[in-house]
Amino acid sequence: MGHLDRYIAKIVSLSILLVLSAVVGLDVIFTLIDELQNLHGDYSVFSALTYVALTIPRRLYEFTSLSVLIGCLIGLGTLANNSELTVMRAVGMSLTRISWAAIKPALLFVCVMLVMGEFVIPHTESYAQSQRALAKSGGQALTTQGHWHREGDTYMHITAVLPGGVLYGVTQYEFDGHQLQESRFAKRAIFQGDHWILQNVQVSAIGADQVVVGEHNTLRWDTELTPQVLNVMVIEPEALSILGLQTYTDYLEDQGLNAKKYLLAFWKKLLQPLAIIVMVLVALSCIFGPLRSVTMGYRVFSGVVLGLLFKYTEDFLGPACIVFGFDPVYASLAPIGLFAIVAAVLLKRAA
Repeated sequence: MGHLDRYIAKIVSLSILLVLSAVVGLDVIFTLIDELQNLHGDYSVFSALTYVALTIPRRLYEFTSLSVLIGCLIGLGTLANNSELTVMRAVGMSLTRISWAAIKPALLFVCVMLVMGEFVIPHTESYAQSQRALAKSGGQALTTQGHWHREGDTYMHITAVLPGGVLYGVTQYEFDGHQLQESRFAKRAIFQGDHWILQNVQVSAIGADQVVVGEHNTLRWDTELTPQVLNVMVIEPEALSILGLQTYTDYLEDQGLNAKKYLLAFWKKLLQPLAIIVMVLVALSCIFGPLRSVTMGYRVFSGVVLGLLFKYTEDFLGPACIVFGFDPVYASLAPIGLFAIVAAVLLKRAA
């Protein structure tokens, strides 16, 4: 039986790899075409190629769940078309054992993606986004690139955050209630252990009837924003590590800001292994149930539809938890629970 387990795992693994390569490859090509249409300033063809290359790990992570589902449908569907699954069951291989043989390679993909999500993707994504923003900004104070943030009565815009505690294009607006008191723009900022040093600073102090403008070579900036927090802030929650999401969530809550967007991403990442296992069970339930004797193209189409239904359910419940105020963990668990019930019912019928 061990040979049959390894055979199933091999077929499923190759199918998942094939689907993942195809889906990510198409996504990379479309992204590169889009980036090449938006070249300006210092953002050259080489910059676009570098940006797209650095975002490949994140794209692999994003498409793992869908690829596992479609890959399992293709791999197990191939075995079903060749009557190999029928023979396996005829020689005494249970549905549970076949399921476990198919789940094992999916778990391997989960482990690899978890390692990438914790130790690779946050760094490559942060560097990619920062370099892209820096190249497109051209050193301007406010651009469409960069990130807004609030700390107390200070609103700030940072064009680019580079590894090692270096910022570019730091614009700050100091308010007293609803009244703007002062604005500052620094071309560069460097972290010095417990504070930042702003370099080449232009300061505009706004009075009742006049604006006083001054320039400084350096200014000290005391803030709770550390390089670790800023590196988290510059990338989308989905590309952050679980630890990074926890760190930034705690910081936002300390500042009295809404952290549900990051809590939602935290629970999605934490529950992703469970989601992928459920995707494998859905694929198995379809192969032994309604998709037992259909064409390969129909199986792929069904896999895409099921994957999109799962994603759309997540995408609907995610904003809903933010708007209606219920716990993000329920928004993450609901699609998994729904698809698990569907898979359990179909597998029970097929047993």
